[in-house]
Amino acid sequence: MLLHLANFLAQYQSAFQVVNYLTLRVILGALTALLLCLWLGPLVIRRLVEGQIGQAVRDDGPQSHLSKAGTPTMGGVMILISMAASTLIWGDLTNHYVWVVLGVTLGFGAIGWVDDYRKVVEKNPRGLPAKWKYFWQSVVGLGAAGILYATAASPVEISLLIPMVKGVMLPLGVFFIVLSYFVIVGSSNAVNLTDGLDGLAIMPTVLVAMGLSVFAYVSGNAVFADYLHMPFIAGTGELAVFCATIAGAGLGFLWFNTYPAQVFMGDVGSLALGAALGVVAVIVRQEIVLFIMGGIFVVETLSVILQVGSYKLTGRRIFRMAPLHHHYELKGWPEPRVIVRFWIITVVLVLLGLATLKVR
Repeated sequence: MLLHLANFLAQYQSAFQVVNYLTLRVILGALTALLLCLWLGPLVIRRLVEGQIGQAVRDDGPQSHLSKAGTPTMGGVMILISMAASTLIWGDLTNHYVWVVLGVTLGFGAIGWVDDYRKVVEKNPRGLPAKWKYFWQSVVGLGAAGILYATAASPVEISLLIPMVKGVMLPLGVFFIVLSYFVIVGSSNAVNLTDGLDGLAIMPTVLVAMGLSVFAYVSGNAVFADYLHMPFIAGTGELAVFCATIAGAGLGFLWFNTYPAQVFMGDVGSLALGAALGVVAVIVRQEIVLFIMGGIFVVETLSVILQVGSYKLTGRRIFRMAPLHHHYELKGWPEPRVIVRFWIITVVLVLLGLATLKVR
């Protein structure tokens, strides 16, 4: 919005042309989302407390979690509002990628909101039934994948890139839609499964978003893309602004979500943020890099799959409890230790993902 206003005013005062610099808008996007989230935090938390919208805690989980019962949830609303507002302020609204990522994020956020509302307001422990949750996730995920496939301007936009291998692209054709669907929906549910401790999911989300912002900036810049032997995809640079808003809003939310948490994001936040990371990775053609940088999300998801599979097949559990973070809690690790160590692992994984930019 401000980009278009600045371009208009630049006709009369050239100083306004500075807003055209993508790096400036990335920084301002992050700061705007951060400040909005910090401002919204107390308002949202107070409203959630007044509405008695509190977290229900499993009595078969770690005993330390029983004290969390009643903590306000659905705080992810403040993240989504901050992200959307900041993106609309600093993003290029003529770029269709901006609208795709916003649509996916808000779409998955709406699904999470319905699930949370039924659980904590209507007191329905099932929330949104799984079949309907996956149905609507599939509708949004396939819709976004179909739009990206239909609007692809070059073969590279629907090809699979192999990290660390220069110039190797596997044409996907219509299977691009299938891959994109699984990346978006899978990423969404992976972040949702990871969101079980104070700050555990939001900080890795921030770190991965920052990593993806670098890929978005490079792939959208013809000079940098050529230098780093990456395919140039026109328009993806604007996604660096969107990723910056994830980072800014995420840090703002962490201010209130850090241990001991004053608020939880709920499914409205975790499903939306996971989908946001997934759709950005799809657009910049870095699905494999997302798998690397989001390794914590991947391992948490695999721990649930392995636990369920093992119990059904053998009657035995591999972990003391799944997802994996609960396993370490039941081994005696204090919650802050689990959280910070998972953060450290994510920092390393994001750096490894960024290393694929140069190692080709």
